[in-house]
Amino acid sequence: MSHKRSGLLSGLIVGLLAGLICAAGLGAAALLQESLPSGVTTFGNGLPLPLALSLVIALLVAFAMGSVRPRAFVLVPFAALYAGGAVAAGQIAGLAIMIGSAQREPGRQAPAGLSDITLPTFTDGLPGALALYRDPLTQTWPTWLYIAVAALAALVLVTLRVTRVRRSQRAHEAEAKAATEAEEPREPEYRAPFEPAQA
Repeated sequence: MSHKRSGLLSGLIVGLLAGLICAAGLGAAALLQESLPSGVTTFGNGLPLPLALSLVIALLVAFAMGSVRPRAFVLVPFAALYAGGAVAAGQIAGLAIMIGSAQREPGRQAPAGLSDITLPTFTDGLPGALALYRDPLTQTWPTWLYIAVAALAALVLVTLRVTRVRRSQRAHEAEAKAATEAEEPREPEYRAPFEPAQA
């Protein structure tokens, strides 16, 4: 007898791994952003590039969680949490390394790069990076916007995936039930002798 899996545990694990990978990727992208041309980083007041990265993170987390054919709606808030958390962790990691490298070499003109990714640099800049989230919302609204976009997009995508999997499973079960009913021989209706057939 086959047991139908909900995909809950595997979805949680795969989503967490995807979120951690996306956070590391966003932290590296934040470091490399300084070396991009200023036209790319300042286009649209600097909003389109981070918003695109937030959407990419949401897509990757949702795709990873949806690849296990989830049936449990419990995964939906976790998808939002993983995507939003990946954006926040990536922002903190990238900013901490930038601040830490600037503190270690005060007169340095070149932006921080991948060679600056070390544990001492990260720990030196971590308090300054965490202070970003303690600032008033009027100053840090873009940071929260990126997190909200990633969380909302992942929430919608995983909801659609879970709904589609559940709908297809219900249709499959209904087809299987109809097939078994058609295969079972129906018992003839009992009639007493000389009783007329009734409609």
